[in-house]
Amino acid sequence: MDYKHYQKQLEERKYEVEKRLMEHDKFGMERGFASDMASGELSQYDNHPADSGTELYEREKDIALLAHLREELSDIQYSLKQMEKGTYGVCEETGKPIPEDRLEALPTARTVADASTNQDISTDRPVEEEVLHDMESAYGQSSSDYNEENAYEQVAKYNQSSMTYDGSSNMDSEDNIGYVEEFESFVSTDMEGNTGPDSVHFERNVHYDQYMDEMDEKE
Repeated sequence: MDYKHYQKQLEERKYEVEKRLMEHDKFGMERGFASDMASGELSQYDNHPADSGTELYEREKDIALLAHLREELSDIQYSLKQMEKGTYGVCEETGKPIPEDRLEALPTARTVADASTNQDISTDRPVEEEVLHDMESAYGQSSSDYNEENAYEQVAKYNQSSMTYDGSSNMDSEDNIGYVEEFESFVSTDMEGNTGPDSVHFERNVHYDQYMDEMDEKE
């Protein structure tokens, strides 16, 4: 079988990858992994943690891209050497010829599709699904008994540092739905927001009456 077509594809792709690797300074890899060096800052002292987190994410992404290019170049070089030896297009596991359709889609293929190690399908599932399953088991998927307070309890049990206090969450399905503090249900401002004491308004609703009754009982 004539593999000149695939050889041309591999050589063209090899040139593109090598060119990108030579231009890896655009990834900022020559500045190292440290976030201050990567961002060009002398210090991260006055930077917001979110900015530092973004820089770290970009650095990790650059390293992953560079590793992917190097791996691709290695596969291309291996395939070109196979062509020189006359072993290109032969499955390394079964010894059978690799179909042209597979080589057309993946010129660096070393095995037939059935013998590829990439055929395994991961059964790993997001850990959040365990929480959702527990929630459905406890309250039912469409149960009206599930409310904001239950959601908070589900999440809070995974919190390793206790930063809550008694009464920190007053959300309940019967009153103050969607509110953290009791006064949020009857305190409001206009579209300008809180610009001072005069901008805060008290809504004389049922939540306000309940709150005042509770204050009177405490007194």
